[in-house]
Amino acid sequence: MPKEWILNQANMRWGLTRKNKVGPVAELIRKCSPKSLKEWEEFYLKKAYSKEHLEHLGKILFIKVTDVCKAEIENITEKDCIDFIYNLVIRRTYDGYQSEIQTIYGQLEKLLNVAIEPAPDEWDRKYNVDYFIRVNDKYIGLQIKPAGYEYITQIINEREQQKKTHKKFADKYGGNVFYIISITEGKNKRIHNLEVVDEIKKEMERLM
Repeated sequence: MPKEWILNQANMRWGLTRKNKVGPVAELIRKCSPKSLKEWEEFYLKKAYSKEHLEHLGKILFIKVTDVCKAEIENITEKDCIDFIYNLVIRRTYDGYQSEIQTIYGQLEKLLNVAIEPAPDEWDRKYNVDYFIRVNDKYIGLQIKPAGYEYITQIINEREQQKKTHKKFADKYGGNVFYIISITEGKNKRIHNLEVVDEIKKEMERLM
């Protein structure tokens, strides 16, 4: 299996079995409707590419694996591996999180037609508030959380734990704290609990 994994990764990297290299195999096999592997093999070699062509692609793959991949692997240091794991867990996770946060609060700004500002570090630690909306001399707190079943227990637990800190924020700054749930659809992120927009608008009106 490790050998197959290496060959598969190299093949995907150089695209040796893409349609432009081996033809539209999914379409061809449906057209053939073979009753046996032998029937499909004969159909493909006659209608698409020859056995020699496939062998040629295999030889290219061999060169890529034994020359290019081998040289790249031998050039990898222990530090490269440490840096990769560290950056994947820390930096890329943070970058993705920041991208999601910015996308969501950007949508919220348009829906509310109001500026949303990052909360001071002290507010994050003391009140569990990520962002805020300024209404005259008062503030509304916001927290952005990811949607998904894997986060439900975490969010419920956090809400219970944070009720007291959010109440302290409301007592001191006048406005309540609202959760904004982020959901991913394909490559895009959007606000999952859109009803919170009306709730925030009502809170803004109350504080005016």
